[in-house]
Amino acid sequence: MLVVTTENISGYRIDRVLGHAFGVVVRSRGLGGNITASIRSVFGGEIKEYTEMIEDARKTAIDRMTQNAHAMGANAIVMMRFDSGEIGQTMSEIVAYGTAVFVEKV
Repeated sequence: MLVVTTENISGYRIDRVLGHAFGVVVRSRGLGGNITASIRSVFGGEIKEYTEMIEDARKTAIDRMTQNAHAMGANAIVMMRFDSGEIGQTMSEIVAYGTAVFVEKV
């Protein structure tokens, strides 16, 4: 599955547009991770516990998006983007989305 952030894929022609594809994940750090992150935030700098959580959540969201596109018969996703938000004060929502397409090599 080709996934790009651009409108077109160099060397390919979009044969069919199949619709929007997305993958959603909501994550929360456990109590221990939140306590450790809170202590780190007092001293400043990167909060590695949250960075790792968000990186993992983005990878999961991309995997779910590609599964969604594959189920639609796509072999590529164009215009892929991320969106994120908070649910309450303890959870992060990550959405990967794009346009599912079927492409052919030129």
